[in-house]
Amino acid sequence: MGTIVVGYVPKPEGQAALRRAAEEAKMRHRRLVVVNSHRGGREFDRDEALESETQLDEVKRELDAAGVEHEVRQLVRGLDPAEDLINVAAEVGAEFIVIGLRRRSPVGKLILGSNAQRVLLEAPCPVLAVKAEE
Repeated sequence: MGTIVVGYVPKPEGQAALRRAAEEAKMRHRRLVVVNSHRGGREFDRDEALESETQLDEVKRELDAAGVEHEVRQLVRGLDPAEDLINVAAEVGAEFIVIGLRRRSPVGKLILGSNAQRVLLEAPCPVLAVKAEE
């Protein structure tokens, strides 16, 4: 059985990516690997870890209810989210990766960089980019 990897964050772009990835997994009879990546460190304390775990439990319930075979990975290993997504996709031999995009100002694009751009350019497989609903 093939595998689809989705980058998930509990924001509109993450929800859009998860919805589309679940649709694709169900339609294609594929397994879905949900990746939630955090760098760790001081900005990811115990409370944030517990909140993230609760959010991922909800994701699991939604995917169970939809009948989608899945695995959810919360990664806190000091890597960029893009790096984690690329590594997981390579590890599982993903058919494609689904990522969510959000609108950014031109200055925001320059200052913040882009995990999405890195995934698009470095992924070992095709990438489906989904816009969050406004």
